[in-house]
Amino acid sequence: MGDELAGFLRSRRGRISPESVGITGLGRRRVAGLRREEVAQLAGISVEYYQRLEQGRAGHPSPEVLDALATALRLDDVEREHLRTLAGSGRRREPRRRAARPAGAARPELVRMLELVRTPALVINDRFDVLVANAVAARLFMLDGSPANLARKLFLDGGDFYVEWDAVAAETAGQLRLTSGLYPRDAELAALVDELRDGSEAFRGMWGARDVSVRTYGVKSFRHPALGTVTFSYEHFVPAGDSRQRLVVLVPVEGSATEAAVQLLAGWSLSPAY
Repeated sequence: MGDELAGFLRSRRGRISPESVGITGLGRRRVAGLRREEVAQLAGISVEYYQRLEQGRAGHPSPEVLDALATALRLDDVEREHLRTLAGSGRRREPRRRAARPAGAARPELVRMLELVRTPALVINDRFDVLVANAVAARLFMLDGSPANLARKLFLDGGDFYVEWDAVAAETAGQLRLTSGLYPRDAELAALVDELRDGSEAFRGMWGARDVSVRTYGVKSFRHPALGTVTFSYEHFVPAGDSRQRLVVLVPVEGSATEAAVQLLAGWSLSPAY
C-alpha cells in the first residue's frame, strides 16, 4: 500500500494553496499546491522523512505522524480514516464469508423485507453490485433480472438517468476509492475499476484525483423514460452481519408528483423482487 499512500499524499498536497496556510511572497512556483518541505514544516516532521513517505519507502508512520499530516493537509474525517487505512494503522481485515449463504448474497430476511416495502429499496455491496431489489426499485432503475452494477450503469451505459450526474459520479468514484483502500486484495473490485478506467474518461479523471467519499443519505433525482423526472430522499443502512453491504431505501416527498409516480410503479410491479 506504499504507492497508494504516496499517491494520496501527493494528491492532497496538490490541492492546498500556499496562501491558505499563510505562505506568501515566494514568487513563481513550479508545482500546484504545497511543496514537500512546506508540508513537512506544517506537520512538524523532517523533510527527508516526508520525502520517503511520498516515495513509498517509509514503512508504517505512527498515529501521531498521521494526525499531524492530516491536520497539515486539512483532511476531513473520511480522508483521515482513509489515510490511516493506507498507512496500515487503520486497515480492517476482510471479513470471513459466512458458509451459510453464498458470498455476496443478501440474507433471506432482507429479501423478504424488501418484498413488503412499497417504496424503492435495494441491497447493494460496496462495489455497487445490486444484490437484490424489490419490484418497485427494479422498475425505477430499469433492472431486467441480470446481474447489475450501479457504477457500471452510471459510467458506461450513457444516457442521462441521473439528473445530478456529476455529483453522483464523483461520489461513486470516491466510494470505490475508499473501498479499494480497505480491501486491496478484492479481485472483483480491481477488475471493475480497470473496466471503468478503460471505458470512461470521466471515471479515469475522478479516479486519478484520489478523492474519497462516503454518502449515506441525501436527495437524488432521476429521469425515467415513463415517469419523467422523479426526486427521492434516500438513506443507506448497514445490515447486521455484513459491513460490506448497504440497504438503500428511497422515499418520495409526501404529496409530491414523485409519490404518485411510486404508486404507479408499485401498480406495475407485480413480479417478485429482482
